[in-house]
Amino acid sequence: MNNRLPKIYLASKSPRRQEILKGLKVPFELIESPYEENFDDVMNMTPEMQAAKLAGLKAFHAAGNLREGIVVGADTIVVQGDTILGKPEDKKNAESMLHSLSGKRHRVVTGIAVVDVAGLRTLSHSEVTMVFFRELSRKDVDFYLATDEPYDKAGAYGIQGHAAFFVERLEGCYFNVVGFPVVAFRNLMLQLGYDLNDYIGSEK
Repeated sequence: MNNRLPKIYLASKSPRRQEILKGLKVPFELIESPYEENFDDVMNMTPEMQAAKLAGLKAFHAAGNLREGIVVGADTIVVQGDTILGKPEDKKNAESMLHSLSGKRHRVVTGIAVVDVAGLRTLSHSEVTMVFFRELSRKDVDFYLATDEPYDKAGAYGIQGHAAFFVERLEGCYFNVVGFPVVAFRNLMLQLGYDLNDYIGSEK
């Protein structure tokens, strides 16, 4: 990589986020974050504030042993009305979530944060996308529950998989629903003084 560009580290185990960055041809390395989500850290915050705070905590803690580089953290929250839908605990919980989303709109909030280790700077942002589900039939739900897709995703669905059949339309960023808002990430990098275009093709 070009020596003047700090290395990008992705503090996420999500294969979807990794695939998006790879698709953008932006070179990065994975880094593990020791941070474990704690409700006390985000108590009394809006979902938008929660997502940004959790993304920042993941990135900040992952950066602890680094001397330089840009660490990227992200956190996705699905909100139906006033209820936050996390990852389903089991099949019954996933079924309940899918029925609650059927025929309604909900919002997907992804917090994204960048930590400039050498510059001691942290920036974060929450992106919001409105998602409109069509009415789901019993067959729709039963078929989906029989796959492995619902069980590791907030809201019990992944738009990039079979659940694409459930979505009538979006208002906002598609990549945000997958879990990594690319334009928001670009804008945060620009605020740090780095153009992602300069990273593309920089790793030989």
